[in-house]
Amino acid sequence: MIPKPITILLADDDPDDRLMTREALEESRLMNDFRWVADGESLLDYLRREGEYAAPDAAPRPGLILLDLNMPRKDGREALREIKANAELRSIPIVVLTTSKAEEDIYRTYDLGVNSFITKPVTFAGLVDVMKALGRYWFEIVELPPGQKDQ
Repeated sequence: MIPKPITILLADDDPDDRLMTREALEESRLMNDFRWVADGESLLDYLRREGEYAAPDAAPRPGLILLDLNMPRKDGREALREIKANAELRSIPIVVLTTSKAEEDIYRTYDLGVNSFITKPVTFAGLVDVMKALGRYWFEIVELPPGQKDQ
């Protein structure tokens, strides 16, 4: 079964990580709309369709958020807390994709409602493998709430 394309939203302040993630998604043959924001404030603006994301086509609802924890302005932990507290946003799957291996971060993000916690691989090939696994799991295996895949 061919997975239906959805919007993947990456929240990461590192331009190199954003580029590598986009390239790893392409290499994984995930034909998705890929969007990115550079910090937690922009992530929330995007999800609420505020500020620069207010135009109707500027911020399609993501089917998956890839979230870095350590970002300026508002970090991933704070953004995660706000997203999961919002009835309209909490059903969007969120995968933490971060360099952190700290047990405290793992426990804390799961307590806040994250769906998965992945430590960023150190190689591009490793990142491609992660994207393939994410694609298979989130777009082929998991059943999301109706409308989640095509919003």
